[in-house]
Amino acid sequence: MKKLSMVAFLVIAAWFSVNNPLVDTYVSSLKGNALTVGKQENSLYQSIVKNAPTYEIPPSDAKIDRVWKAIPGYNGIKVDIDASYKNMKKNGIFVEKKLVYKQIEPAIHLKDLPPSPIYRGHPDKPMVSFIINVAWGNEYLPEILATLKSHQVTASFFLEGNWVKNNPDLAKMIVSAGHEVGNHSYSHPNMQKLNAIQTRDQMVRTNEVIEAATGKKSVWFAPPSGSYRDETVKIAAELNMKTVMWTVDTIDWQKPSPDQLINRVITKIDNGSMVLMHPTESTAKSLNRLITLIKEKGLQISIVSDLMSEERMVK
Repeated sequence: MKKLSMVAFLVIAAWFSVNNPLVDTYVSSLKGNALTVGKQENSLYQSIVKNAPTYEIPPSDAKIDRVWKAIPGYNGIKVDIDASYKNMKKNGIFVEKKLVYKQIEPAIHLKDLPPSPIYRGHPDKPMVSFIINVAWGNEYLPEILATLKSHQVTASFFLEGNWVKNNPDLAKMIVSAGHEVGNHSYSHPNMQKLNAIQTRDQMVRTNEVIEAATGKKSVWFAPPSGSYRDETVKIAAELNMKTVMWTVDTIDWQKPSPDQLINRVITKIDNGSMVLMHPTESTAKSLNRLITLIKEKGLQISIVSDLMSEERMVK
């Protein structure tokens, strides 16, 4: 009887020791520690640790520039050592292309800055945006939209409120094609000459008609002819919009030839540029070649929201 009791006790004790959650936790920690120690002693792991600082880039804070006014921040990058090790472990050798990065946000963001116009994106970001102000030129919009689609390029269309009221289907077409829409005032006035009440009315009415027609809220405001004063920018900010200007002007309303327009842009365009356009014949006839040449310069083309994003483009 004593022997049976002893055997039963040993069986229960063995079962308990194996299935005890405290034991499981202890064993797991031992395994984890063993893996960590193994990696730390591994020459590949040590090589990644040693080389990681070489590839790190610190984040860049958003700032107010003396010339360019508000400039968005840009994420930095840091090597994810464990993910990189996992990516290279199979072959056991250090391969730069297999490094895995994680992005580091800046301390100061665009939203932290006082109201200020934006003329460009971050100068280290290899991306540009087309700003297409629309208050007229309906006959050229289909061709422009078709060209953008053929290149899989999205643009930011700034719509006049009165134009949207009269052309809701065209406004919907722009949005359904994947483009961004922004506020371009209601009746295209000289914003510099408007008082606060008139300025707010221009913006609010346009926001309402754009949202009614497209279902989209405007987060960007582009003043007609680039005319504004500090109060204009502040009122836009109160309405949760940032004021956007441009870096490069096509001056397409002067009806330049395609060669003139393209040369005007390509000689000036660079990282972070915003290119001002209108739905004109000059732009419609130039756009296909212009997009090709911009891409050949290693620049991606996307909407203003993407250009202002702090997301770093990592090759």
